[in-house]
Amino acid sequence: MLYWIILIVAAVVVLYAIVTFNRLVRTRQMANEAWSGIDVQLKRRSDLVPNLVDIVKGYAAHERGVLDEVTQLRGAARAVPADDVAARAQAEGALSLALGRLFAVAENYPDLKASGNFLDLQQQLSGLEDDLQMARRYYNGAVRNLNTLVQSVPSNLIAHMFGFSERAYFEISDEAERAVPRVALTPAQPSS
Repeated sequence: MLYWIILIVAAVVVLYAIVTFNRLVRTRQMANEAWSGIDVQLKRRSDLVPNLVDIVKGYAAHERGVLDEVTQLRGAARAVPADDVAARAQAEGALSLALGRLFAVAENYPDLKASGNFLDLQQQLSGLEDDLQMARRYYNGAVRNLNTLVQSVPSNLIAHMFGFSERAYFEISDEAERAVPRVALTPAQPSS
């Protein structure tokens, strides 16, 4: 009789370990997928930057400092390793601030604000910022679920046994970087 009780208890423990391991794997894969979503949106935004800079250059040639800064920060953001979430968040936050300054420069040029290409890029960037915000929320939710499993008893025993670890949230540490670049869509003014 004791043999059967030990066998049943062992089977329950093994079954629990298998279910917990599979849950950890599923949660880790959700976090990987969520990070991929952020990465795609950041790449799309990064691909828009050269077009935006070129259009503004044509109208605001003497605003070279802002244009160079945006270009430099774009390169810096692309150079950050894909798995370094904290550094990527910092680099992308700096790029967002620079894009905000670029749009502020554009406010001084009515012809630029009325340009169809510029307006189209503004709309695309605005949509990308919304998509990026949703991707960040999804990623941070997936990371929260994974971190909860990795930290909670008794799943933490299985997590540490099989090398599961916590993930970093995609956060922006500087309050000024939290602001989304201001993308004001202004209709073309009729010329008088």
